[in-house]
Amino acid sequence: MLGAIAGDIVGSVFEGSGRKETDFPLFSSRSTFTDDTVLTIAVAAVLLEGGDYASALRRYGRRYPHRGYGASFHEWLYDDSLGAYNSWGNGSAMRVSPVGFSAKTIDEVLSEAQRSAAVTHNHPEGVRGAQATALAIFLARHGASKSELRRELSERFGYDLGRVVDEIRPGYAFDVSCQGSVPESIICFLDSPNLEGAIRLAVSLGGDADTMACIAGGIAEAFYGGVPDVIEAEVRNRLPEDLFDIVDRFRARFFEHQ
Repeated sequence: MLGAIAGDIVGSVFEGSGRKETDFPLFSSRSTFTDDTVLTIAVAAVLLEGGDYASALRRYGRRYPHRGYGASFHEWLYDDSLGAYNSWGNGSAMRVSPVGFSAKTIDEVLSEAQRSAAVTHNHPEGVRGAQATALAIFLARHGASKSELRRELSERFGYDLGRVVDEIRPGYAFDVSCQGSVPESIICFLDSPNLEGAIRLAVSLGGDADTMACIAGGIAEAFYGGVPDVIEAEVRNRLPEDLFDIVDRFRARFFEHQ
């Protein structure tokens, strides 16, 4: 999931900026982790330690407030009485990458992605976005080609993945819905030459940059076989020790020993 976190940190500077180019500093003094990273690590903690997703999301979210949580999620975060609120937003997809790295079968990917989403994002589009992202990671881990990924995700989820980034970019605008950002994030990965390229392409659409780069970065990590050392070092320097402890333990169990 380090690729997802890297995408979040890189994109944090550009969220809502409308930037439409790939040539920009990958990291700066303002680059930081947002809610995407906090909630991704919360999902990873459940897969490592057990427990339920709602409790973990609330625990980590409250530990790291003011990280850009959406209004509905923020209300849910601080009110234990609230259940899922039928969201179709891309928050379900931004936090799901650990499921794609940990699951052993396609059925497990789909069911666990649904579980991780449904505590907040129980709208069919919210669930679909999480499942598509997690399945892309799972298939990439297991050697699927880009053409195989494109075909499987298109047929299973009905996403239009026949486009390319250069066609999408001119008319693309900020969109936090799963249906309006997850397919585009997947296409950024499909068009990329490497992990850094996937992140740059996602930012270049000029939309919800941190979340789209988070989604594209997670898939790219799985497909390209890891995260470059220089990017990992930048991420490590920006994460608190307790968060990176989860990253390290997750990678040791589910990624590095495969």
